[in-house]
Amino acid sequence: MASSVESRKSTAFAALALLGAMGLTALCTSPARADRCDDLAGQLKNQIDGVAVGKTAANVIYLSHPQAKGLTLGCAGRNYSNQLFAKADSRKPKPAFLELVASAAAIIFTLPKDDMLSGATRCIKRMGLFRGDDVKTRYRRLDMHCTRTKTDASITISRGTDE
Repeated sequence: MASSVESRKSTAFAALALLGAMGLTALCTSPARADRCDDLAGQLKNQIDGVAVGKTAANVIYLSHPQAKGLTLGCAGRNYSNQLFAKADSRKPKPAFLELVASAAAIIFTLPKDDMLSGATRCIKRMGLFRGDDVKTRYRRLDMHCTRTKTDASITISRGTDE
């Protein structure tokens, strides 16, 4: 009788070990984060006219568009899950630039374009005499950071890893 109990224990242990090994191989074959970021870049290219995908370096995909002086998509980092950086070629960005930022942010963060347009516009318009040239705001659980120099303005939209 004792031997049958021992054989059941060893069979159960072998079955658990087999399931654990199968689960471990399933974890090893899951897609990497860079693939998701590349997919996002592809969506941006397909859904926004004029966006071209450039090089990828250090979890950052460089994009280009005629309305932006600089455009990057940051993939998951230590402090954020995704990040969009856009630099305008003038101190006061044109509405077409804000439309581009809103369209890209809507795709990246899966939020409505109208909300992203109002958030980006609000951040850009807050820069000025009273608040200075470096403004940080929160909008729809996103961190928005707008800066401007004598010649250009930029906006960074990111979502923290804890949200």
